[in-house]
Amino acid sequence: MLRLGLILHLFIGSTLSGSAVIAALVMGQDTLKPILVAALLGFIAAFPVSYIVARKLYELR
Repeated sequence: MLRLGLILHLFIGSTLSGSAVIAALVMGQDTLKPILVAALLGFIAAFPVSYIVARKLYELR
């Protein structure tokens, strides 16, 4: 399950990070620090989401 979770994290992490960066830019935060913070928060938020998705996929087996 760890391998699946890490593979899912690649896709989910980039999606959440990109969405967070876009949200920061829409709010007018266009300097380096807020963009990096938004990307980091999206990356960190992807860990529990990836775990939940991987667990649900394994339940389908």
